[in-house]
Amino acid sequence: MLDGTRKETYEAGLRVRREVLGAAHVERSLEQTSDFARPIQELVTEYCWGSIWTDDTLPRRTRSLINLAMLTALNRSHELGVHVRGALSNGVTREEIQAVLLQAAVYVGVPAALESFRVAERVIAESRADER
Repeated sequence: MLDGTRKETYEAGLRVRREVLGAAHVERSLEQTSDFARPIQELVTEYCWGSIWTDDTLPRRTRSLINLAMLTALNRSHELGVHVRGALSNGVTREEIQAVLLQAAVYVGVPAALESFRVAERVIAESRADER
């Protein structure tokens, strides 16, 4: 890729990342990044958010639901919490989150889904408190 194209992809990724996860979360993540971890943050922003999330083949809410299932399967609680928040901002309902986590329980295991339910419930409650 040309440098200009990579920069444009990064900027597009930064825009989408802010829209989905919230500007405050993204800014906090970038500000708290060490010099050592900066390359991975840049890769995530450019590649995940700039190349994948900007592709309109799948709607954002569909991508959010897929991420919830995959992160449950991988048992990645921190990232799951981030993406539950993103799913809510993408219009995914509490009931849809429950349905995805229940389906994940059947296919990837109950222990992983139990942890995902705990994380999702906490994030949903925090989100409701923030709305007040």
